[in-house]
Amino acid sequence: MEIRNRAWKVAAQFISLIIIVSMVAPSCIVDIPVDCDFTIHNIPFGVFRNENSAPRPCSAIGDFIINLDAAAHAGIFDDGSLKSKARDVFGQETLNAFMALGRPFWREARAAIQRLVTTGTSPLETDSALRSKILIPRENVEMILPITIGDYTDFYSSREHATNVGTMFRGKDNALQPNW
Repeated sequence: MEIRNRAWKVAAQFISLIIIVSMVAPSCIVDIPVDCDFTIHNIPFGVFRNENSAPRPCSAIGDFIINLDAAAHAGIFDDGSLKSKARDVFGQETLNAFMALGRPFWREARAAIQRLVTTGTSPLETDSALRSKILIPRENVEMILPITIGDYTDFYSSREHATNVGTMFRGKDNALQPNW
């Protein structure tokens, strides 16, 4: 009986937490499908291209990508230390320059993007021309490799190297796994 009472208390606390979080969770300016990975709490970075632009850094929200180059030119990142860097790093064709800035800048960019898509703080709510430049339906873009990779060789990709490594770990008779 005591275990059941404890379980009910935990369940009640969990439900209370869900209610509180739903009350304070910011609402988004775009509809986000229930099963979508790209919510206001998950701000990814990538690179897109479409028929109207060269490859440019982006983020995603719901079924839209966020053109970070257009956002930078609109002053979305002008409130913090990204101000002097945003137009340059988001005007590149890869995320390398942005990645080189480090974690504090990534966090600042995510916070600015969250403000951009949050109801009540977004200039996109009232400026339809700006909205059409920054928010692009994902179905209209192609996502591409977001970084330039340098100095990397995957030795495990050749059968000979995979056999050599497998022999070191598992012996000659069991060098390659069935899924190789």
